[in-house]
Amino acid sequence: MKHRPRPQEQDDLLRPRLVDMIDPRHELVKLSALMDWEVFEREWAGFFPSQKGRPATEPRLVAGLLYLQHAYRLSDEAVVARWVENPYYQHLTGETFFQHRLPVDPSSLTRWRGRIGEEGVEWLLAQTIRAGQKAGAIDEDSFKRVAVDTTVMEKAIAHPTDSRLYERAREQMAVLAQEAGVELRQSYARLAPWLALQVGRYAHARQFKRMRKALKKLKGYTGRVMRDLRRHLQDIPEGSLRDRIIAKLALVSQLLHQAPKGADKIYALHEPEVDCISKGKARVRYEFGCKVSVTTTLDEGFVVGMRSFAGNPYDGHILREALEQVTILTDQRPDLAVVDRGYRGHGEDKTRVLISGTRRGLTPKLVADLRRRSAIEAEIGHMKTDGRLSRCPLKGIIGDAVFAVLCACGHNIRKILAHLRAWLALIIAEILPAPTATDRRDRALKPA
Repeated sequence: MKHRPRPQEQDDLLRPRLVDMIDPRHELVKLSALMDWEVFEREWAGFFPSQKGRPATEPRLVAGLLYLQHAYRLSDEAVVARWVENPYYQHLTGETFFQHRLPVDPSSLTRWRGRIGEEGVEWLLAQTIRAGQKAGAIDEDSFKRVAVDTTVMEKAIAHPTDSRLYERAREQMAVLAQEAGVELRQSYARLAPWLALQVGRYAHARQFKRMRKALKKLKGYTGRVMRDLRRHLQDIPEGSLRDRIIAKLALVSQLLHQAPKGADKIYALHEPEVDCISKGKARVRYEFGCKVSVTTTLDEGFVVGMRSFAGNPYDGHILREALEQVTILTDQRPDLAVVDRGYRGHGEDKTRVLISGTRRGLTPKLVADLRRRSAIEAEIGHMKTDGRLSRCPLKGIIGDAVFAVLCACGHNIRKILAHLRAWLALIIAEILPAPTATDRRDRALKPA
């Protein structure tokens, strides 16, 4: 798949240009002028080495859709549908005339994310940082003082229970056996679903002895189906189906033999890499997902680094990688990193690390920076409520890495848009005369 730049469109007597239809003072119009879109044309070209086949979708269109999706908390289908209705969205993605058809199929965004990977989306984050500098939403000196914290990005999985996992494993193996033409001795298609429901009912009624007995029987059903399918494995010809069955049998075997409190537990069959993370929250004891490191500037709360880590590593062990990402994206090494007490024993020697709770040897400026550290908690909360950080729908470890960086892009875009709106309101307030007492009285007496 090769990339071909869009030719310059000529004027059309029957259609007005988008710039003649929209308000040039709108924040999305200002944002479009701040972005260096040629960077994506240049840097993403390496992801399409082939010069044959149909030309790829324009990088500016894909980059703009990804920005809008995470700035306004939209799905792939919703952002494409809203693009058709909103001329400002179309102007941001480089359209000259108003379009009445979908720009791409929503599945194209999935393929683009898989093609560019974590490296490609980091270019998106770097351009939001550059745009924030041009807009005045962030100062260049702010890169020297950052706050680092971690949070949990939950995965789009159901709450894991043993009964549900056993039943799902049995059902999936039965489907694979039917697809391969293998006739099982017994699939337990009638008994197993009913027994899985009974396990939940016994647990709700606090009849734990009955619950454990039913759960043991359900586990036996799943094990019988697994062993029966394994016996027919030699009759299945080589191919992708055989590989899928072998992988599923290995996964189910690990599920059946895992200890209740053992390491590398499986919490979802379609996402076996999901970790169970306890953050000490009173409302949620455990969260199922991956750990994400967030790095923001102390002054503005602008995200200058975002990275996911599989395996629930210790916070202090990932501080160096988080600061290296900031250096790559901003071309500056932070002089000061303010962290909480979970980063003790970090081993970082190139950047001064100020840990929460430190009392000795602090100047008034460092005391203020240490007090400012808690502001990153609010930024993470905004990324989860206003953005999409609360739940990751992408698959695998690569999906976690890509989605975390895209959530940071959406947060920075919202910061820039808010700054542009405030700047426009300030200009209008300076131009328009202040209302007098007579004007305020007339406005109060005016009937509704």
